[in-house]
Amino acid sequence: MEDKKNKIDVKNIRFNVMVILLIAIFCFAIAPVTLQNDTFYTIKIGEHIIENGIDMQDPFSFHNLEYTYPHWLYDVFIYLIYNVGGQVGIYISTVVLSIILGLTMYYTNTKLTKNKLTSFIITIGAMYLLKNFIAARAQLVTFILFILTVYFIESFLETKKKRYIVGLIIIPIIIANVHVAVFPFYFVLYLPYIAEYMIYILSNSGIIINNSKINSLHKKILKETDTKQIEDIKNKILKLEEKQEKLIKRYKKANENPYKIKIVGNNNVKLLIIIMIICIFTGLLTPLQEEPYTYLLKTMQGNTTQNISEHLPLTLINNLNLMCVFILFLAILTFTDTKIRLSDLFMLAGLGLLTFYTRRQASMFLLIGSIILNRLICSMFNKYSPNTCKNVQNKMGGIIGMITTIAIVVAISITIYKPKINDHFIDEKSYPVDAATYILDNLDINNIRLYNEYNYGSYLLFRGIPVFIDSRADLYSPEFNKGVTVFNDFLNLSGVNNDKIEETLDKYQITHLIMYDNSKLRTFIKQDEEKYSLLYEDDYFCIYERK
Repeated sequence: MEDKKNKIDVKNIRFNVMVILLIAIFCFAIAPVTLQNDTFYTIKIGEHIIENGIDMQDPFSFHNLEYTYPHWLYDVFIYLIYNVGGQVGIYISTVVLSIILGLTMYYTNTKLTKNKLTSFIITIGAMYLLKNFIAARAQLVTFILFILTVYFIESFLETKKKRYIVGLIIIPIIIANVHVAVFPFYFVLYLPYIAEYMIYILSNSGIIINNSKINSLHKKILKETDTKQIEDIKNKILKLEEKQEKLIKRYKKANENPYKIKIVGNNNVKLLIIIMIICIFTGLLTPLQEEPYTYLLKTMQGNTTQNISEHLPLTLINNLNLMCVFILFLAILTFTDTKIRLSDLFMLAGLGLLTFYTRRQASMFLLIGSIILNRLICSMFNKYSPNTCKNVQNKMGGIIGMITTIAIVVAISITIYKPKINDHFIDEKSYPVDAATYILDNLDINNIRLYNEYNYGSYLLFRGIPVFIDSRADLYSPEFNKGVTVFNDFLNLSGVNNDKIEETLDKYQITHLIMYDNSKLRTFIKQDEEKYSLLYEDDYFCIYERK
């Protein structure tokens, strides 16, 4: 018997080591080699903060605008890495954060569901679906923090241990300095648990009211001196206690076998509400003043979100991966006798709504949804085949099982990584590498005003060239800089949407223009070449001087 137990323990250890290594390998495979446009301004802002502090002024465009530095701490972190390791260092940091995210997701799932097998499979699946969101951006850090937030909330509700309170208070402080735009989202994660508790209170209102009446009558007995009155009160108490017993039995029966939704009543939610209120004030612990409370609101008031791809509403037919996830949730809840916790249902509904509102929230749906999906799958297995997961895990912990599992995951990882082998850190089709060199070698960057397009403005400022616009959309909108219409003017210029192209260029005293070779503005300029001189052209970009 003892030998059998030792064999199981060895298999568990093997399984744990194998899973951690395979998740790390898979997360390495999905990390992108090519840098994203936001990474370029992140490096330069970090450098600027190190040299000048947070001065609330943008030094990179020629518009002299105020800037809020919404992820200043991350910018500094990335610049320090770049200063030591260059572009290779940035890539390594992305790989490391990707691995940390994968392992955090696995750890959280195993702790909350107690099932290592499903946690491993769900983690690999979720990380694959999140691969397009893995980049050297502040969101990669906040993904890790949001997963930990759910873990800390649920662990606190279960155990009431103080260490989880500390974690819940530290996380919003980090978010307020690393990625201020998502600070309000931190509190969204509390709402499903609070809503479930409120519904639990309402559904038990009869028991609570009855209990209050019984307590009131007990207090009345202590004050009463008339024997007959005391007897009457005791009789009333007995009747109320009988009624209370029936109510409790009825509630227990309904809760033991609910149709689809389980309502969990946890009095620790009262303390959770207090923690949430305390955390609201952590937004003050940042040099950005009131920005944690106002940044997202200002962003939503403008039109920048309507013109940036990741902020547009989700079209489900164009996202088959996410459609499959939705179908999987519906299939489990519709065709099996699996119950879902009310807080999980609220969480899914809220994140699903946000996902349809703006496609970038698909990342949060996948992150938090992975925990809920894992819980549902574990519940389904426990009901229909209790020993399946345990038996499969034991087999995977054996030599043959390990070889097979490693072969499958490594093969998938190689398939994902192989197309990126020849990728460069900077994609010359997307960013004007040679054109920027031409500008620096042939033009006086301090005395020209260069019109450029949104997607590669960050690369130009990374090279030290003052820009017309870059991917910090908020900076160029009137919500953040009163009276500034750079973003709207860019939309009109790039789309050639009005007949005031020359007037708009004059407004900003534009002397030179750089654009994609196939852009609409290039076509417009070709029709009126008397006003422009072509200075530079390659396969992807061109530079004009206004006469």
